[in-house]
Amino acid sequence: MNMHYIRRGTGRPLLLLHGLGGSWRSWSPIFETLAAERDVIAVDLPGFGNTPPLSGDVSIRTLADAVTSFLRQHDLLGIDAVGSSMGARLVLELARRGGVVGAVVSLDPGGFWRGWEIPFFYASVAGSIRLIRALQPALPTLTRSPVSRTLLFAQFSARPWRIAPQVALDELRSFAAAPSFDELLYTLAYGERQQGAPAGSITEPLVIAWGRQDRVCLPRQAPRAVALFPGAHLHWFDACGHFPQWDAPQSTVRLILQVTGREQLPGASSEVTARSGVSNKVLIAAALAVVAGVAWLVSARRK
Repeated sequence: MNMHYIRRGTGRPLLLLHGLGGSWRSWSPIFETLAAERDVIAVDLPGFGNTPPLSGDVSIRTLADAVTSFLRQHDLLGIDAVGSSMGARLVLELARRGGVVGAVVSLDPGGFWRGWEIPFFYASVAGSIRLIRALQPALPTLTRSPVSRTLLFAQFSARPWRIAPQVALDELRSFAAAPSFDELLYTLAYGERQQGAPAGSITEPLVIAWGRQDRVCLPRQAPRAVALFPGAHLHWFDACGHFPQWDAPQSTVRLILQVTGREQLPGASSEVTARSGVSNKVLIAAALAVVAGVAWLVSARRK
């Protein structure tokens, strides 16, 4: 599989896999810092960024096949890997298969929702992408304002006003232009569930990290991910949303270098419900408020 990628730095190779709708630019807040320490390869997954979509069905399974083919083509099998959101689920799938990746850091992986969380995820993200597509002509203006960035990214970030305008613009343009977005969103929500790995089958370091204020993949899903990957260490990011590389870039870099450097990690946290943020009702209300706010922006621009 020929995938577009950016490669910079020297040292031990490190693979970065972005989330649904993103591209290699999703890593821009931490890319250069990582490249100062490692040989960093950030790819555009099939159907996103500058990589054409797959010819058949699009799923975590087929994306994992494509990434495996890419790594084999570039003699990178066994590479340390970091994934975000959908990419975080993807690196877990690669780790589960064995022999594809080395140490793994999975940042807020999707795919561990249950019950009402499934339609909540699907409807909130589907509503967001429709609004983002409608706002395309106005995005350069909107992303320059901390107020509109807050409305546009409130579901994805604990500090949306701090996201750099260019990062915000690149991400929203990538979301709107991705040909595989809609199909993969549905597959992620309602398709095949993520399989786990038996205890002891993954011998390389594996960390599943979660933002305590994640409003896309709720913090209550973290113990489910660890239960399927019993050898994983669970790491929490305080005051952080769905994308730690945006909300806590320095802490994210430190975690990645620690894990992939095979350094000793502290014991996993079990404080899931006590410190996981706000209640389910508040999360739903917040998501609806974001959608309503962005809808108001669309209406105001059209008048």
